[in-house]
This record gives sequence, C-alpha cells and structure tokens, in this order.
Amino acid sequence: MNVKDAAVARFLEICGKRKIRLNELANRSGVTPSTVYSMVDSRRHDISLITIKKLCDGLDLSLAEFFDCSEFDSLEQEIQ
Repeated sequence: MNVKDAAVARFLEICGKRKIRLNELANRSGVTPSTVYSMVDSRRHDISLITIKKLCDGLDLSLAEFFDCSEFDSLEQEIQ
C-alpha cells in the first residue's frame, strides 16, 4: 500500500465509523466535493498534505491522530 492509498483508506474508515458521507466531509472541511471524490479516485496517485490537513480539521482530528494507525506503519517505500 502506498501513502495515498493509506490516507484514503484512513479517511474512509473514519467517515464510516462516524457515519459521515464524502459530501459532508467536504462541507465540514471547506473543500469542494470534487476534491474529496478525486482523492478517492484510484487514477490519482497523490494527495496534498494541505488537503489532508483540511479534511482532518473538518473531522476535528489532529494530523498526529490521523497518522497514528497501523496502515502508516507498514507502508511501501516510495523511492524505487
């Protein structure tokens, strides 16, 4: 799993637990729904840290809390 996939999986996990739809996540975070939907698009290869921060803000979650999970502990190396 790469970093972008791990971030998307983490957002989907949090939203699922809180019963928040992607449109609501966008509204809470002050980003457009197209930003959130493009993030989950498998054709996109990366996501900006600024977008992650805004989405975390919308979820009242710190970056430390967001990244504190096993998905980020076992990422593939990005440098090839």
